[in-house]
Amino acid sequence: MTAKEIRQKYLKFMKDKGHKIVPRANLVPQEDATTLFTGSGMQPMVPYLLGEDYPGGITRIADSQVVFRSVDIDDVGDSEHLTSFEMLGNWSLGDYFKAEQIPWICEFLFDVIELDISKIYVTCYAGNEQLAIPQDTEAIELWKSEFSKRGIDPVVVSLGTEEYGNIHGTQGGRIFLYEGKENWWARGIPELKTPIGDPCGPCSEMFFDFGEQYEDEEKWGKAHPAGKSPRFTEIGNSVFMGYKRTDETSFDLLPAPNIDFGAGLERLAMAKLGIPDISLIDLTAPIMKKLEDISGKSKDDYLKAFRVISDHTKSACWLAVDGVIPSNTQQGYVLRRLVRRAVKYGIEIGINGNLMAETAPIFRQIYGEDYSEVEERYDEMLAIIEKEEKAFRVTLTKGLKELERLVADLKGRSITGDEVFMLHDTFGFPKELSLEELAVRNAPLSDNWEAEFESALSSQKQLSRTATAGQFKGGLADHSETVVKYHTATHLMYRALKKILGDHVIQRGSNITAERLRFDFTHSEKMTPEQIQAVEDMVNEQISRDWPMTWREEKTKEALANGVMGAFGDRYGEIVKVYSVGDPDGVNYSREICGGPHVEHTGKLGEDNKRFKILKEESSSAGIRRIKAALV
Repeated sequence: MTAKEIRQKYLKFMKDKGHKIVPRANLVPQEDATTLFTGSGMQPMVPYLLGEDYPGGITRIADSQVVFRSVDIDDVGDSEHLTSFEMLGNWSLGDYFKAEQIPWICEFLFDVIELDISKIYVTCYAGNEQLAIPQDTEAIELWKSEFSKRGIDPVVVSLGTEEYGNIHGTQGGRIFLYEGKENWWARGIPELKTPIGDPCGPCSEMFFDFGEQYEDEEKWGKAHPAGKSPRFTEIGNSVFMGYKRTDETSFDLLPAPNIDFGAGLERLAMAKLGIPDISLIDLTAPIMKKLEDISGKSKDDYLKAFRVISDHTKSACWLAVDGVIPSNTQQGYVLRRLVRRAVKYGIEIGINGNLMAETAPIFRQIYGEDYSEVEERYDEMLAIIEKEEKAFRVTLTKGLKELERLVADLKGRSITGDEVFMLHDTFGFPKELSLEELAVRNAPLSDNWEAEFESALSSQKQLSRTATAGQFKGGLADHSETVVKYHTATHLMYRALKKILGDHVIQRGSNITAERLRFDFTHSEKMTPEQIQAVEDMVNEQISRDWPMTWREEKTKEALANGVMGAFGDRYGEIVKVYSVGDPDGVNYSREICGGPHVEHTGKLGEDNKRFKILKEESSSAGIRRIKAALV
């Protein structure tokens, strides 16, 4: 059974259980300042899990969400790490709970996709006496029942302390009890870090046992489900949000608890194969095969390079499909890095041109049937990544000239590791390519060049992490009064840009803090001073008119057909929340799909005699302009 079949079977299964199947969210969150990308299946659902009503009053939801995690870029190349992958998810918003969720998941895993139940192990919450949170006996008993009726002895094993210091392997168990570090969900874990007022609760994870041959006791210690051994791989997690933290030490039961379930599609496909190697599943293997065809190399001889290229080209395609443009900042920087790393590893296996043009059609074959946006935006996506590859290969040519200059200026000394790193960092020259070219030119390397190179690389990675932590933000910084005003001002400016510049203007990203708003939009040339003044005047006119800000739910197709604005690449369900500046059925200034929040009247933006002012208008990337503005 392929991953594609598993996805289709899951969505049908959940639909048959009364769930509304919703489209995936864009990989670039528009209203979430906590992350650069959509990094989990639940991320788009957080507002509803925290109490906001889902459009249309829907209480049962399921989807397959493509997610992206840039922090894993350097780890890609082994058997399990990916930068982009799919999460199958289902949610109950105050509807069903454990008694339905656990049997349903068992039915899907064991009866629908027919995983080998003898290789499945689960974890449950052990309880916390200090906080008076009991052991999750309901989940334990439900699992025991499901295992028993399928002929598996459901032995329960308590693994003790949060550090798991007394663990001695599986101890013949099937259901394992862990404390809050492992089996408690909140926006800050474990229990005592749960934000006051937030829903939270225990969770139950499912693991697949790939066998003792993947156990390395000397490296990882005794293998157990939540341990570090690759023998056990988590394939799914049911979160039971049945509590709400009320003060420093107390938790109350929620009257209408929620379910949040997520399962890694690629990991389910691995479990179905019985082999812990993501490169073998149908979402990756076709790209690996294409790389063998165009390189003339065997993946078995260059496995890391093949895995990196497959992952990075796939992720680059997804980001480009969702509107990301290569640049030196934010999401564009990550896309640029993916393409360049793929090209560098391509050179290592002998692919010296047209890598993206060769692999993108395979991406299209893999995902185009199930994700219509891949077909709809394929030409634009391909143009974006092909252009970046071509630009990078020009940079590599410059790097070769720099290498030749270094060799010509040696005058009896050796090439240092810092210089090899400079070629890698500045010109994208892979280390292996530098060594090959230096050998051809009989240029000697210093005795410590490898240590020097690794030291420089380590320093660069640390700087990159620091920059990422502090810089890569999107959406709203918070819901303070000032940020809400700036969010409303963004709506007013978006409509003004369309009226002044033309309907080609489409939102391509935003970032709003208490100091300013930032807005990226499609436009091919620098705005003139007259255009900037016209936009400012139009926004300030709407502020002075003190329009009411209202919202209501509308059918998506009708809203878009009636000219309601949205952000590029966003995918919506059948019902959306539409904010109107003015009367939605009469005289109004703008109508836009948005999750909020906004001021009640636009006049609030003009309090204390403040006026809307564009502080800066500049290029963000090719064909994308960026405005920074404030109320001053």
